[in-house]
Amino acid sequence: MKKTRLRIFTLFMTLLGILFLTGCSLSVNFSTPSAPASTAAPLDKAQIYYLDVGQGDAELIRLPTGENILIDAGLKSGDDQLTAYLKELGISRLDILIATHPHADHIGGMEAVVQNFEIGEIYMPKIADDQVPTTVTYTRLLEAIQAKNMKINQAKAGETIFDNGSAVLEILAPNSIEYKDLNDYSIVTKLTYGNNRFLFMGDAEKTSEIEMLLEGYDLSCDILKLGHHGSSTSTTDRFLAAASPSAAIVSCGRDNDYGHPHKETMEKLNSRRVTVYRTDTDGTILAESDGNTYTVTTNLTSVSKDA
Repeated sequence: MKKTRLRIFTLFMTLLGILFLTGCSLSVNFSTPSAPASTAAPLDKAQIYYLDVGQGDAELIRLPTGENILIDAGLKSGDDQLTAYLKELGISRLDILIATHPHADHIGGMEAVVQNFEIGEIYMPKIADDQVPTTVTYTRLLEAIQAKNMKINQAKAGETIFDNGSAVLEILAPNSIEYKDLNDYSIVTKLTYGNNRFLFMGDAEKTSEIEMLLEGYDLSCDILKLGHHGSSTSTTDRFLAAASPSAAIVSCGRDNDYGHPHKETMEKLNSRRVTVYRTDTDGTILAESDGNTYTVTTNLTSVSKDA
């Protein structure tokens, strides 16, 4: 197991572009983001798809300026449905691909995404070496990235990774170099489009939420994609108060084994009169923004194999 973890950790570090010097010293040489481009048809509004991938996570951002951003890619079992759906939308290039953290329900379909689309930049969290997953899913994703001679950008809280003048994408977490739970390594991002704001939590839980509050980040948003599928381990009272969303998205599978979303979370949202949309009951959910107001459309095509 130790040898396997070391091999995977070494592969990840190689893809980060890290050059080992002497002893424990190292120098980081991150890849430089290239100018975004897209072949998809132009839009008149920003579109945010909360894709129904079953008990998993995947969000697609499409901008009127042509850029496409994918956050997570659901389960391996639905990778054919996911790639087909993206192609049906006319997408051949993803300008930014974000793997929030290395759990199979978030990165399961990402190997196929890397293989089937032109990718601009890839962002992933750096996991402590003694916690590096040894799963086949994680290993094959790294190998797919390596096969295309790409580098991984390490997610760093406080950085803006996209800004085209009308849309801004910022990383708000992770804020520490090591966590007890892989969920708290989740990359949390905030999209600002005009006066509308969208927060994507991955599986970030209480520890990460507290850190973001302590860092003083502006967490306010119109739509909050709940952390950890609506689990009670996320969406703390203080965090929800700071985010103050008018709508929340729960990405979860129908009749899932975890009871997501948890009753406690739903009660918090209801008490604040937050409109809740769920992929298990509402299918794929589309939010469209003109920069001032947004609309939500439900029951779009599911990309879950079990749908």
